Amino acid sequence: MLTNDIGCSVRIAVPWPNGGVLQNGRGSDRDSSETEREYRSSSRSDPSLSGARLGRGMNGHSELGGHAGSVGTLPDVAPNLPYWSAKRHLTCGNPTPPPKWAPKMTPWRASPSKLKTHNAALVLCLNIDVDPPDVVKTNPCAVMECWVDPHTMPSFKALEIIGTNLRHQFEGLSPKIMYKGFLDPSDTELREGCIKARTQAKEEAVLFYYNGHGVPKPTPSGELWCFNKGYTQYIPVSLQELQRCLGTPCVYIWDCSAAGHLLNNFITFAKRLDEDAHLNHGAYPDPPYSDAIQLAACLADEQLPSCPELPADIFTACLTSPIDIALRYFIMNNQLPTNITADMVMQLPGDLKDRRTPLGELNWIFTAITDTIAWTTFPREVFTRLYRSDLLVASLFRNFLLAERIMKNYHCTPHTSPSLPATNTHPLWSSWDLAVDACLRQLPELLKHTEPVPGGVPTSLTAGRRRSAAPPSTQSSEAGVVEKPYVYVPSRFFADQLTAFEVWISRGGSALTKRGPLSLPMSRDQSPSPDMMNGSTDHTHENLDMAKGTEHLVPRKPPDQLPIVLQVLLSQPHRLRALILLSQFVDLGPWAVHLALTIGIFPYISRLLQAAGQDLRPVLIFIWARILAVDSTCQVDLFNNMGYKYFANVLATPDDPRQASIPNSSEHKAMCAFILSAIARDYPAGQNACLREHVFDACYERLEEGDFLLRQWCALCIAQIWDGNDEIRVSGVDRGTQDKLIALLSDDSPEVRSAALYALGTFLGASGSADLNKLGGGGSGTMHQLEERIHFRMEVAVVTGAALAIKEDASPMVRKELLVLISCLVKEWRGYFIVCAWIYWEEERRRQADHSDQNDDENVAAQAVAEWLGGFDDESYREENRVWLSSFFTIFCVILELSVDPYHEVATNAQTVVDYITALLLESPFTRLESTSLNAPPHPVPEVTVTMHNTRSRVPSQGSQNFSQLPASPVTPRPGLTRSETMTSTISSGVSNTIRRTSSFANALRNLAGGIAFPSTEDGRSSPKLPLETSRIDVAGVSRPPSPNLNYAQYTSPYSRPSTPPSYFPSHPPSPHLSSQGTVESPQPVMDYLPSDVMEALMEEDMERLRARRRAGSRSRHHHHSGINPAMSSPSGSTFSIDSTGSVILGLGTGVGIRDVLPLKSRFYDWCCEYFKEPQMRQPEPDEPGSVEYSYQVWRQQRNENVINETRTQAEVAEYNKWDRPVATMQTSAFPAQMAFHSYDPHLVVTNEGDMISVYDWMQRKRLSQFFNGNPRGTSITSLHIINQDVGGIILTGAADGIIRLYRNYDPGVSSGPVQMVSSFRGLNEVLRMKRGSGVITSWKQNGGNLLVSGDSRIVRVWDAHTESQLMDIDTGSESPVTAMSSEEGTSALFLASFADGMVKLFDRRLEEDDAIVRTYASHTSWVQNTKWHPTSNGQFFTACLDGEVKLFDIRGSTNMIQNWDLYPQGLSAFDIHELTGVFAA
Repeated sequence: MLTNDIGCSVRIAVPWPNGGVLQNGRGSDRDSSETEREYRSSSRSDPSLSGARLGRGMNGHSELGGHAGSVGTLPDVAPNLPYWSAKRHLTCGNPTPPPKWAPKMTPWRASPSKLKTHNAALVLCLNIDVDPPDVVKTNPCAVMECWVDPHTMPSFKALEIIGTNLRHQFEGLSPKIMYKGFLDPSDTELREGCIKARTQAKEEAVLFYYNGHGVPKPTPSGELWCFNKGYTQYIPVSLQELQRCLGTPCVYIWDCSAAGHLLNNFITFAKRLDEDAHLNHGAYPDPPYSDAIQLAACLADEQLPSCPELPADIFTACLTSPIDIALRYFIMNNQLPTNITADMVMQLPGDLKDRRTPLGELNWIFTAITDTIAWTTFPREVFTRLYRSDLLVASLFRNFLLAERIMKNYHCTPHTSPSLPATNTHPLWSSWDLAVDACLRQLPELLKHTEPVPGGVPTSLTAGRRRSAAPPSTQSSEAGVVEKPYVYVPSRFFADQLTAFEVWISRGGSALTKRGPLSLPMSRDQSPSPDMMNGSTDHTHENLDMAKGTEHLVPRKPPDQLPIVLQVLLSQPHRLRALILLSQFVDLGPWAVHLALTIGIFPYISRLLQAAGQDLRPVLIFIWARILAVDSTCQVDLFNNMGYKYFANVLATPDDPRQASIPNSSEHKAMCAFILSAIARDYPAGQNACLREHVFDACYERLEEGDFLLRQWCALCIAQIWDGNDEIRVSGVDRGTQDKLIALLSDDSPEVRSAALYALGTFLGASGSADLNKLGGGGSGTMHQLEERIHFRMEVAVVTGAALAIKEDASPMVRKELLVLISCLVKEWRGYFIVCAWIYWEEERRRQADHSDQNDDENVAAQAVAEWLGGFDDESYREENRVWLSSFFTIFCVILELSVDPYHEVATNAQTVVDYITALLLESPFTRLESTSLNAPPHPVPEVTVTMHNTRSRVPSQGSQNFSQLPASPVTPRPGLTRSETMTSTISSGVSNTIRRTSSFANALRNLAGGIAFPSTEDGRSSPKLPLETSRIDVAGVSRPPSPNLNYAQYTSPYSRPSTPPSYFPSHPPSPHLSSQGTVESPQPVMDYLPSDVMEALMEEDMERLRARRRAGSRSRHHHHSGINPAMSSPSGSTFSIDSTGSVILGLGTGVGIRDVLPLKSRFYDWCCEYFKEPQMRQPEPDEPGSVEYSYQVWRQQRNENVINETRTQAEVAEYNKWDRPVATMQTSAFPAQMAFHSYDPHLVVTNEGDMISVYDWMQRKRLSQFFNGNPRGTSITSLHIINQDVGGIILTGAADGIIRLYRNYDPGVSSGPVQMVSSFRGLNEVLRMKRGSGVITSWKQNGGNLLVSGDSRIVRVWDAHTESQLMDIDTGSESPVTAMSSEEGTSALFLASFADGMVKLFDRRLEEDDAIVRTYASHTSWVQNTKWHPTSNGQFFTACLDGEVKLFDIRGSTNMIQNWDLYPQGLSAFDIHELTGVFAA
């Protein structure tokens, strides 16, 4: 029980002597959720959780592999339905900054200056039969060169055959390169050949291969040897000379003893050449000489091995014919039981290029293993440069790993530049030996059925004739029995590697872990993200981490088999399995996608789009969605290879329930819509491609699909396709797309509503580009098929319809998108908004003046509107213009309401728009009118002392008035406005002598709406964000509510202009300086034109801007280029009012000197893209058994069940005991106005009579946190709840200003982050002013997520927490305020409402809004303090009134009471009932 003492303290009492506490634990609240974490629902129909759905596998089943065993040992967590805990409530549609552990995304594509080998110079200095003087050969020794024994034939013939074989071996690596052989060249031939090679290669790379087995070793000073023309001398050639002849870029292979001399000296000389070029020419060569790639056979002090079983050019053999030397090496080091010889190995059947043959399969396995060794050993940048830039270089370095493995066993150390870590002991070499063993064990059987080699045993599998298995001809033995041919058993290498990869994913590889050797390697130089640099603070992501409980966890180290999975994609039998595993890997996050791209998956995945297999469709769509979510530049690739047709075809395929071509069709079509939208985003060629493939039509048809994710992405795809593209907008309007999007504004999903607004925003000129500096403009384009007035009407109607539908939406994310849409209209039709702002100003000043002798002649705005309307002769034309002005005024009032929105981001963006309009007003000719009050000092506003439950006075909307009924002004001739007169007077004087201010209009002109619409700086509540150069001033004693988790909104001042003046007005005087005091400068000369003239001129200027836009669009259609945006040439792309010829329209020059800050920039699309970056195939962290969050939820569930069982036992005897034992007493700083207990945690939330909220731990008698609610001064919090109590809690408050606010992180023991605002919205749009009101009264029903809001109102508004939208407005049928509400437990739709006049009414939400009152109970005659349902008897409820009476009623009987208690005849101030037992307190 709770009691309030006059001494501002709170006491809690219980009846049991053992000190047990009876808490409000209820089983019906078990489906709530915790605020500190984001939970995901597996429900497909819940539109509120689109950012966090449980992923499904390729076949539509939930993929929860690997957890069945552990789940059985833990209690199941109850399925919670979290409210206001989805991702959008943590981010409000802002892109989430990457986690701190995210590795630096190095470019995965080869750079534009990538290495590309054009030709090769193959230099052989063998001088057969003559040994060099510095070489002493063993006997026997290695003699074979290119698998040819030169001593078995004449030396000249042997040299030719060796040269031919060498060329063939290199052609096996890269056949498209020109190879030129230099056989025992002279020094002159060598130089000339190098110069010619560079001339042919131009800017591309040259391969220089040097075999110096017949010449002396290179000198320590860096010289290699060749011959003179007569072969009588060895001639040295300096490396420096060779470098100058070959130029750069180059690849060098040094196959000779002491090759390290060449490599080391080359680096020294290269650096010298680079420095000389920098000194002489001011720049380094591109690329520098020192970037040359070198492969050397041995170190400077080593000789090549001379083992007779090995070829003499073993380094070349390893580089160019790796399978040959690898098999020979295996035979030499492994004794097979069948005594296979080297000659037998050389007859291994098959083709290197055919993976179905033994030889081809071995080559395939070798490629996969060497790729994987390099990937797991070398740095990512080195791997990309050497293995993913050039085919020849990749093959050489792949084979170099084999050379290192073999030659190090013979005390020879191959090395390279750039230097690489050693790989000769890598564990994967064992897998290679196993694969070779399995293949060679079948060799004897294979050779039985292979035709003998003509001419004897081949010496090389690479350079010799390719061997393939003979056709399955039958062979007859002597007995005449037909013997079946032997069938080769393929290697299990790839299947085993896929299994290992699958084990990694399914057995914890996808889970997060702590930093260590088994975690994802971190990058040392991680640059801040663009989001961090655009205003988000360092603790932003900490808050997100805290929200998910994973601040200390990072991904695990990726599996070593990833490159092997890439190779398996080439195999038809394993392709589907490999793709599914690859999709599961890229599903882990952007880091996994980037790893896959770095390995080189992109060309393989691109080619698979040409495959016709239906079984590959789902997995390919899934992978491509992840790729484009991480790297949007792939849009160009998909356009060039026409891959967009693949996804357009899937999106357009109609659903056939009898035969589903794709499982989970709607979700995969949503992925296709995302992929196509990414292709079209900021890419005109992609937009036109989507239009040709009828993507726009397919998205239009699917805007009404049942899956909200598909509806959302179809709207976003439309938004990107017609963004800045006039022709597509025209076709969209012809189909009525804008009307269909407006219909989506009533969708249940906030994401769909936001997507529809985003699409309408890009339709009216907002930019969908990822470039934050690209704002857009140009309205809806040309619309050449529409008449001018219809075009105007369409733009106004779109925004008006959206504003009326969305302005009271409960989701701040949706309201943010509405502001972007409105800002597009403000930019294009600013003249109308200047008029509306002026009318609003004059009406407010006239209301504030409050003169008793006020007459119609002084109503300047009404007279001006009447005169303006009187200028139209046609009655229908006059009415049409009145409706237009009414629409603009309605939109302007919506902007003003949003400028004081309780959600900070919405208010900041709205203040930018309001200040832009106001700056234009202060620059307009309205300031030069004699009758205006713009230049008059503001009237003082008296301090509000009475308790106001509605701080926003209901402004009589001019849009709802009939302007034609306004009093007409005296008929006087209107002076004409000549161009010369206005050019000189209006622009020159009007711009230089106007009101200036530096702060927000909401502050400087706070008296505009009587201190209501624009709160003052002194108040401090809802204060706008100052410009970046102005530091925020914190005023002592001023309350500010907690900020949201992510807040990227930046207030943009219309006066912060770029330093360079616009070139449109070269003769214009310089812009005046900004007055720091915001004062009025020297008086302006008064003009003799009327306000109606200014109105007409401003509106005509808007129409002329529209005409210029349409003219510019028609010209661009006649001179159309696909890469040019037609709307960019429109004058509406700038604030300055100029037409297409560059002249100022009508001489007004509206906006000269005002910064171009509109339209606002939306980041909603980027936020939606994050859905495809988040894991969808695995359980979220809270559902992962063993995770911190899962364990915490299990503990909470068990603890809550214990509390329920304990309190249930106590409740049985609670009615018969005294409640007089004090448990805790806490002193509060102010008088407690509202209090709420947490059902499971020992938390008590207390509010004071202002806006202070305090959270106490009543068991430890300490305050946990304290913060401000932010409701205006003079109002108080009148309603308080703790929702989602099963798994945490969110504090929900309702204040007398009609605003509902929600807060999380109030318990520092659970979350180390600050208290944050989750959401806020206007629960009631009309709060009536009463002498004694109840404020805002709410009733929260956890089971179903319904919030009832009423109070000082004649309606009860029902809000749905799932959809964040209002369900219905129930008429109370009473003039008195609602004092209390109570919903019946369970799924019942009944609720009670009590009133100030003593009435108690029973409502049924299933009935119509006007007929929802089921019963009325009139037993009380005074204010009813509270009404509650009986906790144990269904159908009965209690009421307590101010006169001290407590009554019990039964809805199943008559309206008379069944029991009455007259407790406090002197008056009853509070009444409540325990939720479990029949005990009430008064």
